[in-house]
Amino acid sequence: MKKIILKIDGMTCSACSSGLEKYLNKQDGVKSANVNLVLSIATVEYENIDKKDLEFYIKEAGFESLGEFKGINDIQTTKLDKTKLISLGIFIVFIMYVSMGHMFGLPDIPFINHDYPVILASILLFSTLIFLCYGYDILKSGLKNLLHKMPNMDTLVMFSVLFSFLYSFYGYINIILGESEYLGNLYFESTCMVIYFVKLGRFIEDLSKDKTKDAIRKLVTITPQNAILSIDGKEKKVSIDEVKKEDLLICKSGDKIAVDGIVENGKTYVDESFITGESVPVLKEKGSSVIAGSISYDGYIEYRAKKIGKESTISEIVKLVVEATNTKSKIQKLADRISGYFVPIILIVAFLTFVVQMLYGLSFEKSLIHMVTVLVVACPCALGLAVPLVVVVSNGLCAKKGLFLRNSEVLEKAKNIDTIVFDKTGTLTFGKLDIFKVFNYSKYKDNNLLNIVSNLENNSSHPIRTAFKINNKLEVDDFKTLNGIGIYGRLNGKEYYLGNDKILSKLKIKDINKKDYDYLVKNGCSIIYIIEDDVVIGLIGVRDIIRKDIKDIIYKFNKNNIEIVMLTGDNETTAELIANEVGITKVIANVLPQAKAKHIKKLIDNGKKVIMVGDGINDAPALISSTIGISVNDGMDVAMDSADVILMNNDMRNILDLITISKRSYNVIKQNLFWAFFYNICMIPIAMGLFSNIGINMTPMFGSIAMIFSSLTVVLNSLRFGRVKK
Repeated sequence: MKKIILKIDGMTCSACSSGLEKYLNKQDGVKSANVNLVLSIATVEYENIDKKDLEFYIKEAGFESLGEFKGINDIQTTKLDKTKLISLGIFIVFIMYVSMGHMFGLPDIPFINHDYPVILASILLFSTLIFLCYGYDILKSGLKNLLHKMPNMDTLVMFSVLFSFLYSFYGYINIILGESEYLGNLYFESTCMVIYFVKLGRFIEDLSKDKTKDAIRKLVTITPQNAILSIDGKEKKVSIDEVKKEDLLICKSGDKIAVDGIVENGKTYVDESFITGESVPVLKEKGSSVIAGSISYDGYIEYRAKKIGKESTISEIVKLVVEATNTKSKIQKLADRISGYFVPIILIVAFLTFVVQMLYGLSFEKSLIHMVTVLVVACPCALGLAVPLVVVVSNGLCAKKGLFLRNSEVLEKAKNIDTIVFDKTGTLTFGKLDIFKVFNYSKYKDNNLLNIVSNLENNSSHPIRTAFKINNKLEVDDFKTLNGIGIYGRLNGKEYYLGNDKILSKLKIKDINKKDYDYLVKNGCSIIYIIEDDVVIGLIGVRDIIRKDIKDIIYKFNKNNIEIVMLTGDNETTAELIANEVGITKVIANVLPQAKAKHIKKLIDNGKKVIMVGDGINDAPALISSTIGISVNDGMDVAMDSADVILMNNDMRNILDLITISKRSYNVIKQNLFWAFFYNICMIPIAMGLFSNIGINMTPMFGSIAMIFSSLTVVLNSLRFGRVKK
């Protein structure tokens, strides 16, 4: 099975996107297709066919493939000709003045007024031809989609424009033949107004779409165009395209990291906020991973290139966000399905309006105007934008919080979450050993004592060594590993033993620090005795450190009526210790990774909506089994993750943000759909002339203006949601 994202040209409304999506899904070899109207892209899964076949299908459907979507630079901004729009807007005012000014008692323009019907009609015809040229793309799209049996918004506009133009042209011929009374039957100005206001509406929609595209662009900082390559100790400036895997690169103070890599030499603090949302600088030293685009505050590092081009973290994140906006939730699929039927239904309604009114004795002119107005006013743009705009804005908000969603269904599901299950190691805790407490009984300062321990542990292969970092390198002699007990070494002429309580029995030393030892045991620590020349000079407690503020975060979850469960493979004593410390009351311990999924399924079977938070690898089965799987991430393994959501900054508070954004986005979508349907329910009957008897009428011109306000309401409501602060 292959997967490709293609850029699509020619889509103007939701009927286009849903029609193309439906057409692609019917083709042999296409397993699934999702079309995104806002970003103008299509994600297609296929087999036994190739890219050329897909592009042929797209062309056959009446659209054009612009090639494969490759990254952030392929999210094109719409070319908006403001000058043309403003110029024709002024021209529209002139047309309205000469055609309707007399109705409001405005002074006539010499020779261009109703006393000179041939001149006036000719000017209006000439003006209309200009606007028909201006709206040629709309007319072409409308006809093309009609011929491909996928009528869209442009099809409605095409019919309304052509009907009113042809009827007006018939009147114009009669005026030329000397029948000036036909001047009142000209609707050239309505033809111009419909085209202009459709273009204006599209201009406004494109502006809003470009804002959502800009939000995606801002998810990542553009990586530098150049890098500094280290070759035999010499520096060489090269373009980013020249960098290969395993090249040794240099980053100085103030520079950006060029590619993802691993630090080999040096030390610096970097800003990774564009990925993690965390504003605090992060220390990078030997063995640390670095991400392309992060900025070095100070210091100097040499790092080995590991991920370049499409493999980089930035590229993976862009792909992740774009694919998430391109997947569709149930409510969006429903809206697309409705809009797919909407245009054909409106064509039928408009035609029946004309036929029925003619049968009931209404004049041809009035029946035609009602039909044209129905076609104009029933534009499905608002319906088509109601969901996808909110989805893109929501993804942007989530990304700013360090939350990267794999699909838009997460936004639909998150609002109902009532239970969060945490793995312990790597989620509630950092997942790596650190020093919890030092009891110093020696003459050394704490830093010096820890440096002695660090130098000795540096020679060991035991996992506990990772808790210690050398500040000052010292020479260790006669190093030995004492299996099951500890280590031995000589340093500065003194003998040192580091180990557990068994080391005391071996050396026949009496433990006089039992109180301190019990304190460390009580706090779940692994304990290291430091012995210098047969004297205990210190005790160090090492354990997996609990994440900062996790207790307050758990409290907030509980306050929002969300049940918290710890699901861990650790023993009950350690699990209960951590749970009590952070405020979790429900603990399930001694659970193997493969059994975690069963516990998640049991919760779901009991009616719970469950978020599982794990490390994305060992907890993969549980993450997949949950309603929403969230994995903490170090910023380097985006592509390998199996969760629905990747928490790039490992800040558990942002899980509550996800739920909040989900609830708000769903409310905005419901509001958008309400306004889209409410608008059509109100406007279409008026356009049909059903309220003419009580003096409520609508012309195509005012119908096109009303259409803009419908779309504008949806656009502004969606963008307003994007500005909401928590």
